[in-house]
Amino acid sequence: MGETSYFQKGFGLREEIKPELRADYHSAIVEHLKASGYRLQAGPLTFLLAREFGFCYGVDRAVEYAYETRRKFPGHTLYLTGEIIHNPHVNARLKEMGIRFLREADGHGPGLEVVRPGDVVILPAFGVTMQEMDRLRHIGCILVDTTCGSVLNVWKNVDRFSATGFTALIHGKYAHEETRATASRTSQYPGGRYLVVRDRIEAQVVCDYIRSGGDREAFLRRFAAARSGDFDPDSHLGRIGLANQTTMLSSESLEIQDMIRSALAGRYGAAGLHDRFRAFDTICSATQDRQDSVRGLIEKKPDLMVVIGGYNSSNTSHLAALASRHVPTYHIEEAACIQGEDAIRHKPFGSPAESITRDWLPDHPAIVGLTAGASTPNNKIGEVVARIADLRGVLPLREAVPTDAGPRPRQ
Repeated sequence: MGETSYFQKGFGLREEIKPELRADYHSAIVEHLKASGYRLQAGPLTFLLAREFGFCYGVDRAVEYAYETRRKFPGHTLYLTGEIIHNPHVNARLKEMGIRFLREADGHGPGLEVVRPGDVVILPAFGVTMQEMDRLRHIGCILVDTTCGSVLNVWKNVDRFSATGFTALIHGKYAHEETRATASRTSQYPGGRYLVVRDRIEAQVVCDYIRSGGDREAFLRRFAAARSGDFDPDSHLGRIGLANQTTMLSSESLEIQDMIRSALAGRYGAAGLHDRFRAFDTICSATQDRQDSVRGLIEKKPDLMVVIGGYNSSNTSHLAALASRHVPTYHIEEAACIQGEDAIRHKPFGSPAESITRDWLPDHPAIVGLTAGASTPNNKIGEVVARIADLRGVLPLREAVPTDAGPRPRQ
């Protein structure tokens, strides 16, 4: 076992990697849209871009740090514990740079067993579980931590809940890397415990049990994969601290917060609620800003919305959910999903798989609303605009690789 080195603040190589990042992710079309008031006229089509879209600060930092790490350790074996963010194109680019993935999106991969002392392991923006961190430290590898600051803020609250005897109730997706890492924080504390609820429906099951009790075994079966092993609804739902996966739909998180507060007050009385309920707003500001921007864009009455980002991206799927309540919405991963003006391949919100919709683009002048999840690079947005405009025989701007890209690093 070697000695672990731990890095969390970058290597001061930002200027060196900036040309490469620009070459990989810059979009002339997106820059033109921003400079033109987030509006672009392309023949009969009007494109409206949400004011807040695409890479957030945390994602920007994680990707930049991965590029810096490749430069800093050219002779080392580099690993990522899993996808650095939920965007297939960014992850594919990191693989091209020689960074190996210990776990793929489908859960398969070589795992931590292949890591050796002296190897470099990058921790993704979602963070890793306490158990994974302990194993990596024991190996004695070089750790580069890109965990988002908003995620760290959630961890602080969950730590506080667990240290004071509260159950951490997490609004999130129990299999998501971020939620798994957050839930694992409870294991540091004697009696620490967690329960994950995905939506209002699951939250209502919890509220009903708080108010009236119920079938304990049925409750445990329902949340078998979403709770700590020793969780007992009969004794662990009396004091609750509420946290969120940072990319959930903020309006739903607030509603769940009200539901749990009301259930505890109904069971135990409002007077002592402070001793039984804690809640902190842990939806990250970038997630909130992007959701608010979609609401603002909907007010401009687009004929359709195109949401661009990875299908396994939680924040992107929630943008699609918001938009789909008001206007035909197509969540796509890339421009190649647009097969023509008569067919688009997309993932409807709530659907487990892609669908193909026919005649999706109106044959009359139309307003196309655009947004992208916090893990979507600008070039993927620009490619979608160019593809849609080309269907009408219009090319708004040519995307070009910047001439200052410089040489690629040797793998």
